[in-house]
Amino acid sequence: MKNRPFRERLGFALAGLARALRTERSLRTQAVIAVLALAALAVLRPPLVWWALIGTLAALILAAELFNTALEELADHLHPQLHPRIRRVKDFAAAAVLILSLGALWVGVLMLLAVLHRG
Repeated sequence: MKNRPFRERLGFALAGLARALRTERSLRTQAVIAVLALAALAVLRPPLVWWALIGTLAALILAAELFNTALEELADHLHPQLHPRIRRVKDFAAAAVLILSLGALWVGVLMLLAVLHRG
């Protein structure tokens, strides 16, 4: 895949995103939440810094979900049998997504408080 034209590499990335959205419920859930967050921003109309924070966090969570999916796919391919250490690796990756999601929720609550305090 090295040294391929940008358009081709972009195609690989979009194909991976489409496949993950078709097969991964957690990614679809996070994508819906991201769209709802953008809708909330449009309704609440906070300062642009909040748009930047919420947008960055949404992108980070979706990327973390994709890393988690990639790690699970690789682990399952290399070791299809149930194994306690593979289970721990998957749990750690899922925990990373959870921590990031909780951080995003915290930022969302702070934004809501800031907007309500302003108005």
